[in-house]
Amino acid sequence: MSEPAHEVVAKVHREEWARIVASLTRRFGDLDIAEEAAAEAFAVAVERWPADGVPPNPGGWLTTTAGNKALDRVRREAKRGDKQKQAHMLDHQLSGPPDPTGAIEDERLRLVFTCAHPALAPEARIALTLRMVGGLTVAEIARAFLVQETTMAQRITRAKAKIKAAGIPYRVPEAADLPARLDGVLTVLYLVFNEGYLASSAEADPVRADLTGEAIRLTRLVAGLLPDEGEVAGLLALMLLIEARRPARVSASGELVTLDQQDRGAWDRTLVAEGHALVRARLASGRPPGRYQVLAAINAVHTDAPDARATDWSQVVALYDQLLLLDPSPVVVLNRAIAVAELDGAQVALALVDALAGDLDGYHAFHATRADLLRRLGRSPEARAAYDRAIGLAGNTAEAAYLTRRRDELAT
Repeated sequence: MSEPAHEVVAKVHREEWARIVASLTRRFGDLDIAEEAAAEAFAVAVERWPADGVPPNPGGWLTTTAGNKALDRVRREAKRGDKQKQAHMLDHQLSGPPDPTGAIEDERLRLVFTCAHPALAPEARIALTLRMVGGLTVAEIARAFLVQETTMAQRITRAKAKIKAAGIPYRVPEAADLPARLDGVLTVLYLVFNEGYLASSAEADPVRADLTGEAIRLTRLVAGLLPDEGEVAGLLALMLLIEARRPARVSASGELVTLDQQDRGAWDRTLVAEGHALVRARLASGRPPGRYQVLAAINAVHTDAPDARATDWSQVVALYDQLLLLDPSPVVVLNRAIAVAELDGAQVALALVDALAGDLDGYHAFHATRADLLRRLGRSPEARAAYDRAIGLAGNTAEAAYLTRRRDELAT
């Protein structure tokens, strides 16, 4: 039985939105026009496909429709200055030769590097790429940066305005451009992976294997392009070791299963072995590790233990100490405190966590960590309040279900 038309539209939206928007942006030189034209094309599909049937090539149909919508808009604005000339040029471009691929064959990865333009501020660059290529919503991007949705929307708007005002071209990067854009590209791939591994929106599936799989695929391609870059290998190892645990991450009832409670026999041992091999290779290189390599080493310690009780927590804390030298962010301090709780007890860890209240009050994991530590200390009323705050901030339905159960198990 064929899929219902609305499900096909949703599926194609996930797979094709970023490609269409980025292609139109390069063609028309205007991100706003590209996004609006793509949105109009998908709206037409939602209206027509249930009645007319799904076309044989849905992605091609949407690309053509979006291109026509964008061209119509440019023509409508033809009275302004040289827009008429631009419209004629675009007429030819629609049937012209394909865009050059530069040093990168894969289209989606090429778009990631293209959007990582050094003329933009790093956060704006990353946010734009997540929106255009990762297909994430503004709300999802805001949660990734731990800022308000309105703040992120303003950043993206300002970045678009700078692109337009400065005439920054969406040029396909050459091989010499890749190293300078690598940090931003790796950040984008990591954030896309994180959104897939634990979706931040209640409207999305708790775990989005499409995003984690695509992030891993693209990171493998980057590793092939830049085989001597240790941070690429580190990020790939990190993704593999986290992805290996995905089969045990959510219970049959749809509740998050924490690392200490997961069935380790369900982990993908092939991915674990590959991740461990990458970590060992980086250690053997003798080069100072970067952030992703240290994160991968932490996950290697976790996945090396046959059960949670056998985890080498002193090694985990030592690695977090090393990570703090590279990334002294409140989130790293929070994660280190979780490990400290296993070594020095909940009271010591709680003092470390409480010191982060000013930085992480809007972060659900901060309140979830406090709630667990307070529960261990027998401070049930405070733990309940912390669980309530965490549940209110958690967008992931599986995580909210887990936190709700833990709260309801507290002694009254």
